Amino acid sequence: MIFGGYLLFASGYVLLAIRRLLAFKLPTNLSPKHFPPITILKPVHGAEVELFENLSSFCRQDYPEYQVVFGVATEDDPAVAVIRQVMAACPAADITLTVNGRAIGTNRKIGNVANCALLAKHDLFVIADSDMRVKPSYLQCVAASFDDPEVGAGTCLYRGRAPDGGLASMLGAAFINEWFLPSVLVALKFKSLHFCFGATMAVRRTILQEVGGFERLADELADDYMLGELVARCGKQVALIPYVVENTVQETSVGALIRHELRWARTIRTVQPVGFCLSFLTYVMPAAVAFALVTPSPARALLAIAVGIGLRALMHDAARIVHDIDAPAHYSLAVVRDLLCFGVWAMSFVTRDVEWQGYSFRVDKKGHLALKGTPQSP
Repeated sequence: MIFGGYLLFASGYVLLAIRRLLAFKLPTNLSPKHFPPITILKPVHGAEVELFENLSSFCRQDYPEYQVVFGVATEDDPAVAVIRQVMAACPAADITLTVNGRAIGTNRKIGNVANCALLAKHDLFVIADSDMRVKPSYLQCVAASFDDPEVGAGTCLYRGRAPDGGLASMLGAAFINEWFLPSVLVALKFKSLHFCFGATMAVRRTILQEVGGFERLADELADDYMLGELVARCGKQVALIPYVVENTVQETSVGALIRHELRWARTIRTVQPVGFCLSFLTYVMPAAVAFALVTPSPARALLAIAVGIGLRALMHDAARIVHDIDAPAHYSLAVVRDLLCFGVWAMSFVTRDVEWQGYSFRVDKKGHLALKGTPQSP
């Protein structure tokens, strides 16, 4: 009875998520009423796949006045050469590179962002991870969300793309497209947005200063989530910017993917502990397998497995339609992805340790990072 209820709930959730995903539409021909000058803060670390294309997309915006500040910690970072190529390829853009190893806390990404902000000319900040790619209309969509003076911050949903076609990268992209994005759409049906995603964190400089600046985020594992939370606490809205960013996913191995996703999972666990603990109820394949293992009826066992596979296949197709993915369908990958999500969820309770940019950290119950030992090779 318990496992039957588990399967029923998980099936209902996946159907709702599919419905929300298929209903998701972005406005067309969007144009802001005002065009405030914008500074894009881009923390970069290492030579990631398609880094030139990703970074240069932010320097080719159809927007009247904007600045791009790239930041790295050391001159020998391999990303420096790529950034200089971007600067040479976009001579008309206002681009600055800062090399600054100053740390304001244990979150090295936020330290990098804070160093970039020292050179910011404008009062609307846009922060985006280095593995993101956008079209020329991106900043217009950001600005449109800030036409409302009650909006203090904004963020974007994102979709995954695996350019290398490797199994680990494809599993990583499937997590974004077939689990993360639909789960956010379901959550937003029941509550307002009060957090940000690393794909885009846009914030007014005055609001950032009011909540304590980047120093307030310097030791947070979930810096993106916390920025939105702090803005919401001070009475301002967090807007869902009408744009979906493309995330270039490259995972060198399944082990690297699991380590990456464990950091995500432990991030969510620190900021939404109850919701995270109950999230296993949304995985339909584990529910189907559990029911099949306990039921005495072979026919019911086969039916449960068929339901699980069918629902994951429907979600896979829905994601391909919504994201206009023309690659061949990989239904077996969708099934494996759901089982892997459950495995990562279970493993996230084992320890509070995470790995990030070659460093090991311990995460306390408040989501703060503490450095462990010496850095490892990335």
